[in-house]
Amino acid sequence: MATKKTSSSAGNMLIAQSGGPTAVINQSLVGAVLEAKESGAIRRIFGARHGIAGILQEDFINLRRESPATLERVAATPSAALGSVRKKPSPEDCARLFEVMQRHDVRYFFYIGGNDSAETAHIVYEEAKASGYELRCYHIPKTIDNDLRENDHTPGYGSAARFVALAFAGDNLDNRALPGVKINVVMGRNAGFLTAASALGRRFPDDGPHLIYLPERAFSMERFARDVQTTFRRLGRCVVAVSEGIADSSGTPIAAAYTKEVDAHGNVQLSGTGALGDLLVEFIKAKTDATRVRADTFGYLQRSFFGVVSETDAREAREVGVRAVRLALDDAHTEGSVAIRRKSARTYKVFFERVPLRAVAKETRHMPREFVARKGNDVTPAFVEYAAPLVGDLPPIGRLKGLAVTKG
Repeated sequence: MATKKTSSSAGNMLIAQSGGPTAVINQSLVGAVLEAKESGAIRRIFGARHGIAGILQEDFINLRRESPATLERVAATPSAALGSVRKKPSPEDCARLFEVMQRHDVRYFFYIGGNDSAETAHIVYEEAKASGYELRCYHIPKTIDNDLRENDHTPGYGSAARFVALAFAGDNLDNRALPGVKINVVMGRNAGFLTAASALGRRFPDDGPHLIYLPERAFSMERFARDVQTTFRRLGRCVVAVSEGIADSSGTPIAAAYTKEVDAHGNVQLSGTGALGDLLVEFIKAKTDATRVRADTFGYLQRSFFGVVSETDAREAREVGVRAVRLALDDAHTEGSVAIRRKSARTYKVFFERVPLRAVAKETRHMPREFVARKGNDVTPAFVEYAAPLVGDLPPIGRLKGLAVTKG
């Protein structure tokens, strides 16, 4: 066990959650809280309800008073226990944040979230530095999209990917029993990691998803129809995985024409609507031989689903919370984000490393080229090898051998 380093700066701690909830985000919260309790340098531990919004309103709870039993139950519970938010702080907000933090003698700030949350933590840190306020800011990674830069993968992805893999495995069985074309729209604005996880549900050569479309490749409606028609004629059915962020050759999301709502960070809201699925269904009905065509939008179900938590995901989510506190207590750096890196070995192993906030903030990463099939409508074995240990073992699927009965 590594020796803990105690900070020369004593003070109180403030932690909050931001962005879309996940099945394991509370593991990170509890890991950070328990580590802070043991530190000796951190006195009071405040939890802000609903992220930056809660800080501005001084809507805090005392996390030090929560019992270990309660914290462990919370850790095993999906969604954001403190509540979440999508809010980008303005300069005026930052001034107010510092007033609140000074009033409560907050010297350690932890923000659990994705790239937008890392950007918020970076803004807060830079404003604190400019104001001469001593504040240590650490971002704790989380996102089901798996699109944080500097990371091999991010907490929240493994469990959401497990949900997607199991959902497609079940939907493929349904489609095999009652054939037709089935289209499932999966979360993923700029990166296709979550949609790609649908491939992990395959067990037999004719299993779906038969086609997978990701934001990393330009999407053509005409090519899509041809792919579906070819598969349908070959198998008599077709299961399709489509990322909500698929875009045309100009980079415009296909779904953007059907929604104008944006969040505080300027992102078009792609989830929470079945418009993309409906559009693709009508197009396939018009352009192919298929008559039974259906679509489902997984939407927010992927984020906080009970019973599908990946053990690897839960363990690593806890660890990034612990590591963030240890890094903050180390006088070597006053800001950063905890990145998960994979060791170059055949056996799955990871290590954790501090990276600067600016390296993670705002911008996203995409699926590597080697993970996407050449035709752009599937993934490669390299992706399956990458994602399998993050998702964990899936239940076996039985299939009748189909032995003919002798007549007479």
